[in-house]
Amino acid sequence: MVTAKPGTKDPATMTFRIAPAQALLLACLAATGSLSAPAALQAQEIERLFYYTDNENAWESLRANIDAISVIAPGGYSVDEDGIVWGEVDPRVLRLAREKNVPVMPLIVNPGFDQEMLHRLLVNDEARARAVAWMLGECRRHGYWGIQFDFENVSIDDRDNLTRFYREMADALHRDGYRISIAVVHRPDEVPGPTRYHKWLFRNWRAGYDLKALGEIGDFISVMSYSQHTRRTPPGPQASVRWQEDVIEYFLQFIPREKLSLGIPTGSQHWYTSQEDRIEPERARSYSQNIDYRRAMGLAERYGARIQWSDEHQVPYTFFERGGTFEWIFFEDARSFRAKLDLVRRHGLRGFSVWVLGSEDPGIWEALR
Repeated sequence: MVTAKPGTKDPATMTFRIAPAQALLLACLAATGSLSAPAALQAQEIERLFYYTDNENAWESLRANIDAISVIAPGGYSVDEDGIVWGEVDPRVLRLAREKNVPVMPLIVNPGFDQEMLHRLLVNDEARARAVAWMLGECRRHGYWGIQFDFENVSIDDRDNLTRFYREMADALHRDGYRISIAVVHRPDEVPGPTRYHKWLFRNWRAGYDLKALGEIGDFISVMSYSQHTRRTPPGPQASVRWQEDVIEYFLQFIPREKLSLGIPTGSQHWYTSQEDRIEPERARSYSQNIDYRRAMGLAERYGARIQWSDEHQVPYTFFERGGTFEWIFFEDARSFRAKLDLVRRHGLRGFSVWVLGSEDPGIWEALR
């Protein structure tokens, strides 16, 4: 059972009530060395960060389930090459979070994940200082717990520039008692991989983060251990548990487990044939889009698709014929969520970061409660 101290905004100061019999058992196990460090961490509540996007499905889910959430991370702010920051957090979210005493950690992003714009920001001293002052002011104005960087499509050549900006923001926020974290793109290995696609992914999405430095500077890292397969790839899981374990083991080489939050997806991915007039001469291609659980189940029902379970990857999937071609759906549901939650516990991680509220199988809340 977890209770927050009155008035606190910091999950690190939450207290844990353990029944006397459980306390005695834990003490005995610890004294005899039978309780390993990860197992000891499992006796505590893990941090449950949920991302929030500005739509009514997300709001309804948050309102119904906020008691099962440790941190709310709304998509709130964008920044341009001049360090001008704009945006806001849904005022309903702020009111509800204050009422329930749940910390709020908004995201700041490079809009459209624009790599060139981000580069111009990162090398401009005045622009970075302007952005730091702006975000510090927003934390003071709204009582945020802190800020999460969500800068993506970062060139390998901007690795040190991003670290410098993160350190500048961290120094300013920490001086005022605020927290800082960063969302980092998945990476299961040191090398780029076997194909030109993997090389492109490495150069523009994976290698722009100095994991060791970012882990030392900030309070924690949310690894975006999802989007294993996307519209750019053949059909496959959003996040195979086997692949996620590789990502965890790689990140733990650089980041302490108490600073690592595992990214867990809730959306499903639907692959289909798309008509694209701008693509010559074919004008068609295989494509996919992220859809919520309700939509995914509706498509399976509409076309009489049999949903299967992959023991190897711990995800459900299906395929069905439509007009002579096959469409695929790889789902995320309560069962796959539990498998990923088990990874967090087994590795003794800080917690998890869920993308995104409103697209989930409602059964995940039963798993959390």
